[in-house]
Amino acid sequence: MLVAPSTALAQPATSTPTPSSSAPIVYVNPPKSLIPEGRTLFSEDCETCHGVDAEGSYRAPNLQGLGAATIDFWITTGRMPLADPTVQAAEKPPRLTNQQAEAIAAYVTSLAPGGPGIPSVNLKTANISRGEFLFSEDCAACHTITGVGDALADNVFAPSLYPATPTQVAEAIRTGPGNMPRFGPGTLSNQEVADIVRYVEYLHAPNDRGGAGLGHVGPVTEGFVAIVFALGSLMVAGYWIGGRATR
Repeated sequence: MLVAPSTALAQPATSTPTPSSSAPIVYVNPPKSLIPEGRTLFSEDCETCHGVDAEGSYRAPNLQGLGAATIDFWITTGRMPLADPTVQAAEKPPRLTNQQAEAIAAYVTSLAPGGPGIPSVNLKTANISRGEFLFSEDCAACHTITGVGDALADNVFAPSLYPATPTQVAEAIRTGPGNMPRFGPGTLSNQEVADIVRYVEYLHAPNDRGGAGLGHVGPVTEGFVAIVFALGSLMVAGYWIGGRATR
């Protein structure tokens, strides 16, 4: 696993540190001081579906042991709270602030250990070329090579990556939200995740040297547009030349 992020999405989590120059990604759990606030917010916005102790119910899955990254991703992308649990959750402006998302994550992670912390990605040492290669191998089949997303099957879709922040992209890779597979450290290293994040960041404002971007809808659609305009131009030119020749 892109429209510029909203201010709410772009704000960093308050406890997420800046990675050191040598670390591609740093994972951290929210401070325990946020647990009381998180408990209150969870009871107001999450308990109805996920249960009193986040153990899940027939309406929503168990959250215990999933880690802070999972909770942070679903809340900061606006996918949760979800009004209708029977439909695929879609990205939308978040209802809760980043600190409130952190507080809920702090409470849920206090119930059971496990899962990754909230990642902070070091893009300065990331390799965009390597990221493009990895993205084409592991992500483009669903999200398309331009990251605009695509429809899959049974009313399921791979969302556009344009609104996603670097933290959210890394969270999605490590936690596998919805129908997305989870890529653990044994599949993608932290450096490889950072490389993919760097490529996704590039897709927000790619370099369109050599032609118009056409909304970055992908090579198939762009090729179709090119063919239509090229054939149309040739037909007009042929008609004009043929008309002059008969005079």
